[in-house]
Amino acid sequence: MELDEIKQLIELLKGTDITELQIEREGSKLKIRREKYLSSFEAISSAKKPGVTAPKESKEEVAEESKLVTITSPIVGIFHRAPSPESPPFVEVGNTVKKGQVLCIVEAMKLMNEIECDTDGVVSKILVENGQPVEYGEPLFLIEPA
Repeated sequence: MELDEIKQLIELLKGTDITELQIEREGSKLKIRREKYLSSFEAISSAKKPGVTAPKESKEEVAEESKLVTITSPIVGIFHRAPSPESPPFVEVGNTVKKGQVLCIVEAMKLMNEIECDTDGVVSKILVENGQPVEYGEPLFLIEPA
């Protein structure tokens, strides 16, 4: 595959919602992945009841979570922790993971999409329950970088 072809593919993806493309041609494999960031963020607050206060996170908890890498869902679908109901989960909290290791599957339209880890580290938190629907960009895992 030529560099010009790769550049053309990247340009074509810029105007779409596609976040990942994998092409296999003549023994060569190409995988293009991009993160799509929200251009704006809208916070929704509920009316507060008198005398009720929300629990505050300590500064240590906030600082600790800011160091973690968040693995998000690249598509809308159903979250699966294991390849089949009889199989053990891909990862558990406390497991060491490597970049490219499969963390879970998101099923979309009967297609099983493997979600891979972006970095080496340790699984700190699993944020979604098995079988739960997930949205695009929804956090799935928190990884403590190695």
